[in-house]
Amino acid sequence: MSYSRRSLLVSAGVLLFGFGTPAFAEDAFVAVTAIVEHPALDACRDGIRDELKAAGYEEGKNLKFVYESAQGNPGTAVQIAQKFVGESPSVIVPISTPSAQAVITATSDIPVVFTAVTDPLGAKLITNLEKPGGNVTGMSDLSPLGKQLELIQQIVPAAKKVGVPFNPGEANAVTLLGLLKEKARPLGLEIVEAPAPKSSDVQAAAQSLVGKVDVIYVPTDNTIVSALEAVVGVGVDNKLPVFAGDTDSVKRGVIAAVGFDYYDVGRQTGKIVARILKGEKPGDIAVQGVEITQLFVNPGAAQKMGVTIPEALVASAKEVVK
Repeated sequence: MSYSRRSLLVSAGVLLFGFGTPAFAEDAFVAVTAIVEHPALDACRDGIRDELKAAGYEEGKNLKFVYESAQGNPGTAVQIAQKFVGESPSVIVPISTPSAQAVITATSDIPVVFTAVTDPLGAKLITNLEKPGGNVTGMSDLSPLGKQLELIQQIVPAAKKVGVPFNPGEANAVTLLGLLKEKARPLGLEIVEAPAPKSSDVQAAAQSLVGKVDVIYVPTDNTIVSALEAVVGVGVDNKLPVFAGDTDSVKRGVIAAVGFDYYDVGRQTGKIVARILKGEKPGDIAVQGVEITQLFVNPGAAQKMGVTIPEALVASAKEVVK
């Protein structure tokens, strides 16, 4: 007997024999997938689970919660999406643009709540942010790019050229690159591209920027972030400051980031999932942006890369990584 059919029979039995109406959370099934595993996306997944628990959905009691990673392979993301659709969960939560594209292609019936997606319109996940319609809604994690470039200038005032390793095959990365160029021009900064189609290409892409740029900026590109230590190593070896678009990367050795705590992104996503489990239609829920931005700094990493973070910035940081 399938999980969904068993759930229906149990619920029907409760009603027929007069034991009271079933709890709203009974036998909820949430399937979560991500394109790759790295601290930011893992934190997002954990935030979703914790928010569901806070809303009354707890594993082992009234919630089946499953998670699978595509290990950086878009083909595997498609297979996971098809597998999840065959299991008929209550909601599917794809984390990242490639996973969201795979899931939304695979189903037009099962509710989908995407998250950690930079540009849901550009990725063709939806056609309207306010009224997405159909079975889809979610969250955009579009980075505060202007603030991030200004942060680079505060710490490295002489910087003129910013190197950006990115995966040209990842839609969100291409979107970010275009937006970075727009934000950089008024600040007198030039963006220098370094393509890295696979995680194994990341070190070479970072190395190609040595001597050509003043700093490296790692966007919220899953391919690059999954191999972040390779970029940090190039930065340390060449006294080339490395910044990032997500705060989890600061703990992994970049100098600083103003952005989101992806655990908070997960909690906010979990709230949307809970609304759907309680009966709301995903297509009626507007796509949300991230509500909280924070500054993380790593003075030790800055020292290794030959720069010093101003004391005022350190004092204003949400977290100072030791």
